[in-house]
Amino acid sequence: MATALNPLRWLLLPWHALRVATSEKAFRDNPVIGSPRLNRLGLHIARKRLAHRMAARRRAAMASLLTDDQRAAFLRDGYLVIPDFLPPERFEAMRAEVMARDARARESIDGYTMTRLIPLDAIALRQMPATRGALLTPRYLGLHHYIGSFRRLPRFYVQTIFSGVRDGPPDVQSHYHTDTFFPTVKSWLLLTPVNQAEAGFTYIPGSHLPNRRHLAWERCVSFTAHEGRDRLTGEGSLRITEAELARLRYAPPRKLEAQPNTLIIADTSGFHRRGLSEGFACRISIWAQSRGSPFLPWAGGDMRIPALQGAATRAFGWLDHAVKRLRGRDNGWRFAGTRRPADPPAA
Repeated sequence: MATALNPLRWLLLPWHALRVATSEKAFRDNPVIGSPRLNRLGLHIARKRLAHRMAARRRAAMASLLTDDQRAAFLRDGYLVIPDFLPPERFEAMRAEVMARDARARESIDGYTMTRLIPLDAIALRQMPATRGALLTPRYLGLHHYIGSFRRLPRFYVQTIFSGVRDGPPDVQSHYHTDTFFPTVKSWLLLTPVNQAEAGFTYIPGSHLPNRRHLAWERCVSFTAHEGRDRLTGEGSLRITEAELARLRYAPPRKLEAQPNTLIIADTSGFHRRGLSEGFACRISIWAQSRGSPFLPWAGGDMRIPALQGAATRAFGWLDHAVKRLRGRDNGWRFAGTRRPADPPAA
């Protein structure tokens, strides 16, 4: 392997070794994390086990943020579906603000799907009082704190997913995968309905708690992930086939259909995918995500100061775009000018 002999990689070996104690997940970019020899000795699985133990400890300290029923359902399944999340008047006011939002967006097209993201940072939320009042509430944030296992303010976006915009295969998010090796959180507060025939979120219940077969499968994948079994597995977001998934003996997948004002929130270290769509479909939601450092034993402070989020969310979008372009991994993302969430895709 020529890359393994690259002198610069050897000079950076101490830095790569230090990254083992962080959220770094890329097998392909880090010769320590991607080392077949170390992973045969148990490095990857040791990181995963420790990260899950730390997350359980942090969640236990925040148990009061969920009701008993919510906590039991999440610990069993790995996700929650909460219909009628907001009072009807507050939801309609928020939806009107969001759907009228005309702002600079990023778009990506992959397979038959186009995804549009419009940031909802402090700069935007200052102009959107109903949306700000809906999102920055103890109930909404508490769900993200507990499931993500950190008291962190999530990054918010308006996400529009157009399925069937052109002939092509399903997009890469339509393959079952994990986002990373440690517990993390994503959510969708739906602004439009999602039916069974559309690209609804699909989750393997219980897969956020890796069983013996899951760990054995992941250990084997870690031996060769650095070679690029596929690009995203090499980057640490492990892809799994449906045949492999069946051998892990989890419950059958659940494709979630839901009405507007439903909150879907999940630990995306479990197996999930964007459901397959039958023809053209459009799904609009407020998408939130949060990811902390997996090996910390404490949950951190309660950051609810939206001003701190504004520059960070916008800067993250620019920085993420620039870094991925430089590394040739932008996955088709581009700045698309000003858009509203429901504006149809450009030809």
